[in-house]
Amino acid sequence: MTKRSLLFGPSFGLKRWLVATVTGIVLMAVGLAIFLSWLLRDGLLGPLMYLMALEFLPDWLQGLLLLCAGLALSIAGALHLYRTVTRDLWPELKTPEGRRIIRSLLQRQQRRVGPRVVAIGGGTGLPQLLRGLRQYTDNITAIVTVADDGGSSGRLRRQIGMLPPGDFRNNIAALSEAEGLMTRLFQYRFAEADIDATDEQSELSGHSFGNLFITTMAAITGSFESGIAESSKVLAVRGRVLPSTLENVTLCAEVRRTREDGREEWYVVEGESKLPKTGGQIERVYLQPANARGYPEAIRAILQADLIVAGPGSFFTSVMPNLLVGAVRDAICASIAPRIYVCNVATQPGETDDFTVTDHMRQLRLHAGDAFTIVLANDNYDPTQRLSEHSDWVRLPEPGAPLDYELFTGDLIEERRPWRHDSDKLAARLMDIYVQLQTRPQFQENGRMGKR
Repeated sequence: MTKRSLLFGPSFGLKRWLVATVTGIVLMAVGLAIFLSWLLRDGLLGPLMYLMALEFLPDWLQGLLLLCAGLALSIAGALHLYRTVTRDLWPELKTPEGRRIIRSLLQRQQRRVGPRVVAIGGGTGLPQLLRGLRQYTDNITAIVTVADDGGSSGRLRRQIGMLPPGDFRNNIAALSEAEGLMTRLFQYRFAEADIDATDEQSELSGHSFGNLFITTMAAITGSFESGIAESSKVLAVRGRVLPSTLENVTLCAEVRRTREDGREEWYVVEGESKLPKTGGQIERVYLQPANARGYPEAIRAILQADLIVAGPGSFFTSVMPNLLVGAVRDAICASIAPRIYVCNVATQPGETDDFTVTDHMRQLRLHAGDAFTIVLANDNYDPTQRLSEHSDWVRLPEPGAPLDYELFTGDLIEERRPWRHDSDKLAARLMDIYVQLQTRPQFQENGRMGKR
């Protein structure tokens, strides 16, 4: 890193302000010249201005002398400013700590003007995406499901009547500046041994600290959405976490199961936490009430987005509940931004057993129409091997198979936990696809509208 690249390199923002300063000086000079010419024309300053304006010299010599004097002063001032800054600042910036600070400043500037990304989902999949995306932009809006009714969130929902905070907790932690510490803090779950070993009915047992924190903040601020917003401020979150709806919705599913005698039976399951335990194949999911209103801030974020991403995450219980909110689905379809569905790496027992990429897209079309016609899927797997006893790879379509969607692929898995997405790989591939799509005519208009 040279002195020149440090001060005048891309994204640091110094060049534009130097140009603005020079332009301002030129405008001031023109204005002063016009004002002085008026004074001289009316003879208001007499002999003094005659001498100061060099009226006793020919016009060409007056202009040349003033030009040279102004140029000399400008060069001398710029050189002395440059030497002062680099003499006092440069030795410190050459240290490892100084270089780290400069890199951080450059990255912050680049993230500040990054694309406006809306990420839709919930569970553990969406935080994986957010951890990677926050390296590229600060303009992230996570839209999260409110259908969770299990565990600590379900208890708070039933006892207090508030929206479930669990998915919000995970995503706030993922976007926090101190993400590692915040994740451990927010995920800390009170156990019986932490409360009172003799009290088997402890109210704190099983609750996570993050859920209680958000619940308390919602009580202090007077509403769930205000509690989420204030929690994000307290924890220095880069971006926003919003609910898809503020209504108390229940996720329901129509399930098909084959009985021992070979006959099929259909039944309805109510409750997000019950869906993976149905013992059958989920054919359709829906919300009660069906006409849940979308959260206005979430709708606005979708319509203003430069990129919309759904997933990864539990397909029926984390991603789909957001798309079942009519206003959210309609806003996505109305957006002219690139819209990408991130397909899961592995099938989920009880939800998407034996699902391929095409099966995911078929169900996505069934529930959300043309909201997403571009899919990103993992291609780093051995098609001859199952992932585990209870789960398999989400397999790509056969080469040459006709597709009613556009498919992008990449190596997206974590090496240590191959059933999960790698945050860095996923975000890098998404940004690469986003850049590719921006060259297409249907997305170029959105790119012009999105410039800030």
